[in-house]
Amino acid sequence: MPSSAGPLPAALSALQAGQIVLLYDADGREGETDMVVASQFATPEAIRALRTDGGGLLCTTVAPEHHQKLGLPFAADLLSGMSAAHPVLAHMRANDLRYDPSKSSFGITINHRKTFTGIPDGDRSLTITELARFLDGIGSKAAHAAQQEFGAQFRTPGHAILLNGHPGGLAKRQGHTELSLELARLAGLVPSTSICEMLDPSTGRALSKADAQTYAKKHGLVFLTGADVVAAWKATVPA
Repeated sequence: MPSSAGPLPAALSALQAGQIVLLYDADGREGETDMVVASQFATPEAIRALRTDGGGLLCTTVAPEHHQKLGLPFAADLLSGMSAAHPVLAHMRANDLRYDPSKSSFGITINHRKTFTGIPDGDRSLTITELARFLDGIGSKAAHAAQQEFGAQFRTPGHAILLNGHPGGLAKRQGHTELSLELARLAGLVPSTSICEMLDPSTGRALSKADAQTYAKKHGLVFLTGADVVAAWKATVPA
C-alpha cells in the first residue's frame, strides 16, 4: 500500500512483501509505465496480473554480474554473430531505437525443464521463481560450474524473455531493466524483476502516466518514476 513516507520507501516495502509496483521511466524516453514484481515473488497470480492488467510484453531482468558469469548473450550480439550464416540478420540491427541510443537489453528466452509448454501462468511462474532462486545462489560458484547447472535446470528457447542489465547500470542506461534491478537491490532482494508494460485497453497504445496513476490509486499500488529510483541510487554512489 502507498504510504506517507514517499514513493521510494513504499515501493521497496511493497516489493519485499511480494506486491506489484508501477514504474514510469521518464517523459521523453519510452514514456511507459511497467508493472514490476520481484522475480522471487512472481507467483502465478502475479504473472496473471501482469499479462491481463499490463498487457505488454512480460520479461524478466538479469543483473550484469549474473548474465556475465553465465555467459548469457544479448540478443543483438547473438544475432550479429550469426549473420555470416544468415545474411539477413546483418540488415536487421536495432540501431535506430529513437527512445534509447544504447544496445537493446533483450537476451535469450528460457523455460525451466520441469515445465510443459512453458506459457501458462504456472509454468512461467515456475521458470521465473526458479531463475531467481538459481541466481541467488551462484555468487561463490565458478563460472563453468554455474553454466553447467544453469543448463541442467533451464532450456532455450522458452517463454520467459530475459532482459540483460547494462554492465554500466544506471550510469549508462536508465531503462526499465536497470531501474527495476536497482529497486530490487535497494529492497535487499535477489536482483531480478519481472516487468510488463501497461497498455491502454481502448487505444492499444501505452497507458498514459495519468491513467497509470489512477490505476495505482484504485488498486492500492505504489506508483513511482525513474527519477525516484535514480535519486535513491545516486545517494548510494560514493562522491
